[in-house]
Amino acid sequence: MVRITKVHTGAGDGGETSLLTGERVPKSIERVELFGTIDELNSSIGWVRMELTRLPKEAADGGIRVTAIRLESDLEPKLSLLQQELFDVGGECAGNPETLPKEMVLIGMKHADRLVSEMNYWTENTPPLDSFILPSGSPVIVALHVARTIARRAERCAVRLVQNEGEGAVRPAVLAYLNRLSDWLFVACRHSSFTLGEEEVLWEPLSSRDD
Repeated sequence: MVRITKVHTGAGDGGETSLLTGERVPKSIERVELFGTIDELNSSIGWVRMELTRLPKEAADGGIRVTAIRLESDLEPKLSLLQQELFDVGGECAGNPETLPKEMVLIGMKHADRLVSEMNYWTENTPPLDSFILPSGSPVIVALHVARTIARRAERCAVRLVQNEGEGAVRPAVLAYLNRLSDWLFVACRHSSFTLGEEEVLWEPLSSRDD
């Protein structure tokens, strides 16, 4: 286990930080931007989990709001696992794949494939779309949309790092995981709206809105 006894060391006051290997680098480099964005994504998923606990569990008639309880019991363990996995991914991205410790257990394609399986199940039980969705709805759904956009940014950071440093800069399994996670979060938005009985707000093209 990691043992942390001191947080502030002053070592980063000059704008540098340490990679997994201990190498000191500017905080502005693309690798730091990548694992920093993954950390931001992890935090946003923590926000989603918080909003899940705040869903009203009592119906208007005083009874139990079954849909809210069902959604929380479905999403909460999945989101908890995502946070654990994102911490793994962020730690891995703090170093070049060639320099990672041999004993380090890494995210694999089986983790990315699990996201697809969960998406497929939700999609089968959700009405098809006939337009794009605007990020809106109850707090938990909006929080999921925010997490989705951060996941896309994390993926762009990873792709940019590969383009500039070569294919070995980020493992393909990490790229696949981040790509599928943003899709997973989008489908989770739709699953949440459908479970809670909320109407999705669809985008209307400008030609339809202009009088």
